[in-house]
Amino acid sequence: MITTQAQIVELEERLRQAMLRPDLVELDALIAPELLFTNHLGQVFSKQEDLDAHRTGQFKFTELTPSDRQIQINDGFTVVSVLMHIVGSYEGTPVEQDIRFTRVWAISTSGSIQIIAGHTSEIRSQQS
Repeated sequence: MITTQAQIVELEERLRQAMLRPDLVELDALIAPELLFTNHLGQVFSKQEDLDAHRTGQFKFTELTPSDRQIQINDGFTVVSVLMHIVGSYEGTPVEQDIRFTRVWAISTSGSIQIIAGHTSEIRSQQS
């Protein structure tokens, strides 16, 4: 089971690199078959839908810069909240924004430590 913060940081970095390439084999290894992912628009995606978005280029990342990472290790699962500066495109439209990712890492139905749930929130800058 997940026991150290260092293990989670390593998994998070593997995920970040896989999203940048995109490396579908690595993403498949890191995402649980039972994934429940909710995006910042409230849409819910399965593992297959998430992988398809990477495969088709629906979104492409050229930069994913993490900051303000918080890791909470619990008995049987770990929750990660990380602010990510994203540069890339969504359906061909250029995107540069900050997104807060929340991910739950646990032993999945496949028997591996994988992301079983996730959520994103768009961070909007305050206008003065």
